Amino acid sequence: MSDPRLARRAFLASAGKTLATAGVLACLRPDRLTAGSAQDAKVFEGREVFDRVLTQARERRWSDLPIGERIGAIGMALRQTPYVASTLELYDDREVCSVDFRGLDCVTFFELALALARMLKRERTPDALLAEVTFLRYRGGQLTDYASRLHYLSDWFVDNQAKRVVRLITPELPGAERFTRKVNFMSTHPAAYRQLKASPDQVAKIVLVEAEINARLTHYLPREKVAAAQRLLLTGDIIGITTTIDGLDCAHSGVCYRDEAGVPRLLHASTARNAVVLDEDLATYVASVRTHSGVMVARPIEIP
Repeated sequence: MSDPRLARRAFLASAGKTLATAGVLACLRPDRLTAGSAQDAKVFEGREVFDRVLTQARERRWSDLPIGERIGAIGMALRQTPYVASTLELYDDREVCSVDFRGLDCVTFFELALALARMLKRERTPDALLAEVTFLRYRGGQLTDYASRLHYLSDWFVDNQAKRVVRLITPELPGAERFTRKVNFMSTHPAAYRQLKASPDQVAKIVLVEAEINARLTHYLPREKVAAAQRLLLTGDIIGITTTIDGLDCAHSGVCYRDEAGVPRLLHASTARNAVVLDEDLATYVASVRTHSGVMVARPIEIP
């Protein structure tokens, strides 16, 4: 995503409070949380793809792989899935956690690959997947309303680090710097978001979320430093591509995938190619778009 439209899903991912008690949150299992039911056709679409991926996982013993390799294998299995934006916006008046394998955007792609990778170590059902996605997608793993969804990616990273789903490794990368840009795209463009347009009270909540994000100390790796640092990245690392677009932190995302030659490439839902693809090496991809300013990186943590 490199155009403000893409702000719809993410911009990308993440809103709100750093969770008070990481220890407690780490003990929460997704199957204890409230999610949509797979019995609702709108909540779980593309069952045939889900079944195909699970068959591949069983036959190829993906559950024996480290979590990053599981994410990579699942992401590769989802290649050629059409790029489709705004699949989460089902209703104007309420937020429902949903999954749609028929079309993915840059956030739903990595989120689904991560959720499936975690689910392979647990119960393998549509409802189990929805529970995993709920845990990842919403602040503290709790769906309450539209503002509880992690809309900005830097916020998604912080929240899921607090839940011990990922570990932010950006500050450890050589050349990392403080990220000083402020987020406010959603609150200043409410007409671009179906639920904000319908519910002005949600805008006020988003303003508070943005203020909390802006108060944090966040790091990114500038685009000119990515080539030297990408040797440290692993398959399954989640990549947020930072942007110069006003009001956003990241305008695109994907997963690092090391090919047979060991080259760290970007596996992502591409707007340019209208599908999930394995693209060129990360540094080359970041440099290819004028508004890309660098990257943030989170490494998935194996589930207990």
